[in-house]
Amino acid sequence: MTHGEQRVYLIRELLGEDPRYAGISIPSQEQEQKDLLRSLMNVRLPKPISRDFLQVQDEFLQYERDKRGVTDGAALPSLPGNPQLVLWQGDITTLQVDAIVNAANSGMLGCFHPLHGCIDNIVHSRSGIQLRLFCADMMHKQGHEEPTGQAKITPAFNLPSQYILHTVGPIIYGPVSKQDCEALASCYRSCLKLAVENNCRSIAFCCISTGEFHFPQEQAAQIAVKTVSSFLRTQQADIRVIFNVFKDEDLRIYQRLLAVPALDAMGTGERRW
Repeated sequence: MTHGEQRVYLIRELLGEDPRYAGISIPSQEQEQKDLLRSLMNVRLPKPISRDFLQVQDEFLQYERDKRGVTDGAALPSLPGNPQLVLWQGDITTLQVDAIVNAANSGMLGCFHPLHGCIDNIVHSRSGIQLRLFCADMMHKQGHEEPTGQAKITPAFNLPSQYILHTVGPIIYGPVSKQDCEALASCYRSCLKLAVENNCRSIAFCCISTGEFHFPQEQAAQIAVKTVSSFLRTQQADIRVIFNVFKDEDLRIYQRLLAVPALDAMGTGERRW
């Protein structure tokens, strides 16, 4: 199959799973097809799927991954005077590192809102259906939702990283409390601990809780830098930490906190399917 034929095959297979989709026709435009495919993946409940589907899906997603471009985390410049810290602006799903951090919700099954712009949606969409299936099995065995401040590790499947660390950050409804700050710090410590336990030599953190969970960006960045720096100092862990930012505002905040010249942190990467 050509790449376009793979896309249509995947759409047809997913449409055929649910009789409610019987009236949906496959659009002719490539981007509309991609949006439909991603939407169907987003809303699909964790249930068995054929090996043939997964084989075609993996080939499709890996082609899309390579077309977007992969960023070698090891080639990113470290901060002056600190070889363990990196600041990089770009799409975290394009990073080739041992582990990337996903800002998850307590269900740990990914975002079910079609085409939503949160990192949880992007990570699951680009990793593939296997990720939700793996997470569902993991959470079924656990028997309860994931507590705030903790983390789980999964394979990254079709992403260029080896692992995904899923952590549940605090949701802010009003003024930020001391408990919220402690919970966010716990997210960073939990991910670092898991990464070290799984022999990861590099980890990329997104800006946990600052998007849909509304943690103030400046305060969240302060907690992130302080917690990571303390962990590296006290644990003497041999791991390289990338502070990954996507928004320009977050970039400016981290540049100020880390005393990084503007040109040293620039990256590329558009978060689009």
